[in-house]
Amino acid sequence: MLALLPAAGWSQTLDSGDTAWMLTSTALVLFMTLPGLALFYAGLVRNRNVLSVVMQCFAIACMVSVIWVVCGYSMAFSDTVGGYVGGLGKAWLSGVGLDALSGTYPETVFIMFQLTFAIITPALFVGGIAERMRFSAMLIFIAAWVLLVYFPVAHWVWGGGWLADMGFRDFAGGAVVHITAGVAALVAALVLGNRSGFPTTAMPPHNLPMTVTGACMLWVGWFGFNAGSALAADGAAGMAMLVTHIGASLGSLTWMTCEWVRYGKPSVLGIVTGMVAGLATITPASGFVGPLGALVIGIAGGLGCFLATQFIKRKLKIDDSLDVFPVHAVGGMIGLLLTAIFSAASLGGLGLDTGMGAQFGVQVVGIVATFVWCAAVSYGLLKAINVIVPLRVSGDEETEGLDIVLHEERGYNL
Repeated sequence: MLALLPAAGWSQTLDSGDTAWMLTSTALVLFMTLPGLALFYAGLVRNRNVLSVVMQCFAIACMVSVIWVVCGYSMAFSDTVGGYVGGLGKAWLSGVGLDALSGTYPETVFIMFQLTFAIITPALFVGGIAERMRFSAMLIFIAAWVLLVYFPVAHWVWGGGWLADMGFRDFAGGAVVHITAGVAALVAALVLGNRSGFPTTAMPPHNLPMTVTGACMLWVGWFGFNAGSALAADGAAGMAMLVTHIGASLGSLTWMTCEWVRYGKPSVLGIVTGMVAGLATITPASGFVGPLGALVIGIAGGLGCFLATQFIKRKLKIDDSLDVFPVHAVGGMIGLLLTAIFSAASLGGLGLDTGMGAQFGVQVVGIVATFVWCAAVSYGLLKAINVIVPLRVSGDEETEGLDIVLHEERGYNL
């Protein structure tokens, strides 16, 4: 009987509530990068490099926005080409008009929402190369990287690609955002080499209040990041927001406790870094787990990322300047694996289409594929760009600071 109804009865209709929520979420996610991430990173570097970090985040936001309009949206979300990347049917946003819908809200809103994810992912990379990479080389790398890494991986997971067909679960970007950004940062840190004086010279943050301010903005903005990924103003968005907050809280407390036990005192830097670790870890699971899962995932994220940071910096002595890989990539991987466990209805999750073991296997495949592809492409791009433009400033320029050397400005005139 329903099949006999007029076709118009089946057409998508605009929902003002969903539209309002997606508009709000879009603004929140952009707020995470500008000013949230920019301030978070700016406070962590030394005062002679504060403007360089802000400049990198701002320029990335502008440049990625243009690439997204030209071909990025189409590569990520148009009809698949072999399951690996979208075609160019929506290049230059072809066919996107005032009345075009994506579900129950305008397609323009979906385009803008996904653009904010494409902006923050390469901006996270800035933390791995802070205080030593040339601005021009960074721009070239980011432009090529989003074309060859971010857009294809987003298509694999969210655009109907091969990982989506396998049933890979990544609600808001554990693989698409956090693993890709973290792996790129680690590879870049290895290719560039350590900052002069690392690890023997102390390089403390120059302005922790600035970092805490940025961290608070990230926490609030993350509600749009995760709850907005429900793509509707409904119960799924509410649950995603709740578990996101729980994950952030437990990540902070766990990291703080680890520092307290290890060093005798809890630090402000530690508690805000733990917050980011908890958020990165809950991100892929936020649409699939309940409060119980969020509690465990937050603790696992805080503990796992703390240990990873100690291992990367103290054991391997790799100068991932602002801990992008141990916080984001490791957190994303932990969250993706635990999604397979705590998605189970018996553990308060939304249920699994397959068994827990089978889902765990799919998650491992997605993690490995994302890691390997991102590492290989990032390494190749950095080596190729270094032939054209030196990746790193000279030793004297590094000592003078990137603010003056690259931008002829100072963050402070005291």
